[in-house]
Amino acid sequence: MSAPRVQIADEILRRFAASLRSAQLYSKGHPIIARNLESLTAAFQLLHSLEPTIVIGLVGDEVIVDDMPMAKADTFGPFVRRLQQSGVERVTLDRGVTKDELTAFIDAVTTTEPRQGDEDAAAFPALPHIRVGRVTIEQRVEGHLGDMGTIKRLYSDAVSAANTVWESAQTEGQPDATVARTMIDGLAQAVAQNRTALLALTTLKNYDNYTFTHMVNVSILTMGQARGLGIDGPLLREFGLAALMHDIGKVRTPLEILNKPDKLTDGEFAIMKRHTVDGAEILRMTPDVPALAPVMAFEHHLRIDGSGYPNGVKRPALNIGTMLCSVADVYDAMRSQRRYQQSFPTERILEVLKRNDGQQFDQHLVRRFVQLIGIYPAGNLVRLNTGEVAVVRQVYAPDPYRPQVRVLLDREGRRIDLTYELNLWETSEDPARPSSIVAPLDPAEYQVDPLLLM
Repeated sequence: MSAPRVQIADEILRRFAASLRSAQLYSKGHPIIARNLESLTAAFQLLHSLEPTIVIGLVGDEVIVDDMPMAKADTFGPFVRRLQQSGVERVTLDRGVTKDELTAFIDAVTTTEPRQGDEDAAAFPALPHIRVGRVTIEQRVEGHLGDMGTIKRLYSDAVSAANTVWESAQTEGQPDATVARTMIDGLAQAVAQNRTALLALTTLKNYDNYTFTHMVNVSILTMGQARGLGIDGPLLREFGLAALMHDIGKVRTPLEILNKPDKLTDGEFAIMKRHTVDGAEILRMTPDVPALAPVMAFEHHLRIDGSGYPNGVKRPALNIGTMLCSVADVYDAMRSQRRYQQSFPTERILEVLKRNDGQQFDQHLVRRFVQLIGIYPAGNLVRLNTGEVAVVRQVYAPDPYRPQVRVLLDREGRRIDLTYELNLWETSEDPARPSSIVAPLDPAEYQVDPLLLM
């Protein structure tokens, strides 16, 4: 949020507090109430000229405006306390909000009975441009995020939530943003605390739920890259939510084209390409999704050299979120096994990301992506140069070819009772010590779950 936006947002909060104070102190119709509400309306009109939707959130002891921490809650006194007592943690105000609506909202804040204990948020009047609700930013995942079982449950729940988001977009014309936000909160928490384990789950080659696992994987991979760039907190969740719904326009794509096992004809591909525009339209009309979401949906098949689609669209620069999502999208689509496509190894995917002399994708971001994922991603079962079988535990960014591994089988293929870890990047004079990976392996052939052995 730029400096002018911060100043206007701060003014809005102060005028909100002043309007509430005057409504509590004076009788209805008093000129002081009217003046405060006029000032509040003017402040909203000013900020709405810069952005279509303003979200005021209460997170812990802080007041947040459009994901920007503004002040401690006690700074705004009764206004914040009344919202908290009513169970309201988020107020969304759309462009076009009127003085009458703000008056009705202030009246509701001052007259609504405080909730008791764990009661839900109190009922507020339905207003065209004002919505209230709960936020789930502070939700915590049940279980320990260092435990792979907890991470796997989180991932499975995320795929189920993606299914719900998709179906709501199909049946109601808009994805369920509340379900999406709740799911992204958990994933973002895991990305921050145990990124390696969560990224490992994206290597699962499950084509039965490709649409939904792809949504989740692209979201995780986008947040993983963003975290590596120093992006955290609410902005990280924004990236994750936008990436989750990058392909939501495909709900309008005919199923016979979307699920066709063979190569699409030129006419069918032209229809398929519409999903970028459809997705942007759907998300632009969906309340409570970040402004980045329709941008990412529209741009994620554009390339920095001007190629890609929608056809004829030129951008002097692509959004950083779009570029991260595009890398994640190509990677996950190529490494996923589907009915009509075998998965490609990471090296082949990198050739695609670097083709045309690296003019389609930002090569700085591609290099960082390789450092994040590795040539042999965490969770992969691999054969070492001396014959042992191991699972990749952690990528080593300076040399993505030589990660940390845990050795599971000896050179004769026998299970090792006491598995041990090796840092393949460390040099040794011992020729019998493994020093590199020669090939990825299919864990089904060895009847092991490498994720549980990381």
